[in-house]
Amino acid sequence: MTEAAPPPIVRRRAHAAPSVFQPQNLLREARRQKGLAVVAMPQVCVLDPDGDLVRRLTQAGRAHRDPSWACYHTDLHRTQLGGREIGIVGCAVGAAFAVLVAEQLFASGCELLISVTSAGQLAAKGAPPYFVLIEKALRDEGVSYHYLPPGDFSAAPLHLLQALEGAFDGLTQTVHLGAVWTTDAPFRETADDIDAMVARGLVAVEMEAAGLYAMAQARGRDVVCFAHVTNQMGQAGDFEKGEADGVTDSLAVIQATIARVQALGAGRVDARAQQR
Repeated sequence: MTEAAPPPIVRRRAHAAPSVFQPQNLLREARRQKGLAVVAMPQVCVLDPDGDLVRRLTQAGRAHRDPSWACYHTDLHRTQLGGREIGIVGCAVGAAFAVLVAEQLFASGCELLISVTSAGQLAAKGAPPYFVLIEKALRDEGVSYHYLPPGDFSAAPLHLLQALEGAFDGLTQTVHLGAVWTTDAPFRETADDIDAMVARGLVAVEMEAAGLYAMAQARGRDVVCFAHVTNQMGQAGDFEKGEADGVTDSLAVIQATIARVQALGAGRVDARAQQR
């Protein structure tokens, strides 16, 4: 019996080769078709897969849609946080969608990208909700294999993890450091799979981090991913995020991240602005 060949996604070669289709090309054509001027996006942007940040901030009049954002698939909202303007893109769920948007954000002036996504609890760090600063993510999705050779994990940029040590100590909501499982199929999280992930020391399951970190490594970008652990796989009473759908706590985590990266000069935030 002939042994089955590995699936095409892990047979890819030349990961360092440039892509023919570039994000700036997509943005250029979107601007042409929509009659948009070239406007730089905020240097700090946030991915908000659940959309709670965008909904709450727009309802409160604290965020407004940027009509110059040229992405075909999403809206970008601008808001003020800690005296800095940031951009927020809501409802980009899953690694493929998140990385599609992230590439366009970085091509549009973003220097630091922060993702805050809902996650399911694997290993208990307490009763949800709480946050996990994702140090690495198991690559059980497809996007990361287009950016990096096969391997088990995508890791956060080390300089950012080092910069964020102790950054959240004064917050009301706990922020743990841990590894997660990134999946493309949330409704295929079987009991055997969950047991295997817990045995590997993974603390939560989400849908974006492995792809985002692989892109960050391949492109030399600054990306920080947080899992907002809000549920225990859909048990009764799950998905409670806390005050204002978790927006208050999420903004506190985001603001602390930005402040520390700025203070220590760990990322590229502001550095390129000074060079322009």
